[in-house]
Amino acid sequence: MSLTAKDVAEIMRLLEDSSFDNLSLEIDGMKLHLERTSAKSARPVPDRPGEPTQTAPPSATAPPRLAKKHKPPSEPGLCEVPSPLLGFFYRAPKPGEPPFVEVGSHVEEDTVIGIIEVMKLMNTVPAGVKGEVVEILSENGAAVEYGEILLRVRPGS
Repeated sequence: MSLTAKDVAEIMRLLEDSSFDNLSLEIDGMKLHLERTSAKSARPVPDRPGEPTQTAPPSATAPPRLAKKHKPPSEPGLCEVPSPLLGFFYRAPKPGEPPFVEVGSHVEEDTVIGIIEVMKLMNTVPAGVKGEVVEILSENGAAVEYGEILLRVRPGS
């Protein structure tokens, strides 16, 4: 498998949209390392040769990181279904088709609740729990991070 410039651009966009600062990827002997650009990674140049460079500590120059916040569960005891990958979450198998699940749908552990696209590869996401879908937190086509809550299920039979 080889990466095209378009693939690398997509990976870079995903990194910029995530809360990660860097990414290392190795595919078939090809290595790719990306780092998010920020003030902490910039190297200041001294005004005069031989003069020491003074910089603020990274914590002072780095932009604040805001974690994605989801609304609290609507009821206690709900199981959360997290994203197993970083990518784009799709609720339906194809554009224009009905979603895999809706609020009120009954799911089994192996029920597909969505697809996550990573580098043009479509990865199905199983519910991992048996019960009724109570809340869907991620929108169709939204960029999601690893571990981000996609939906909540009321466990049961």
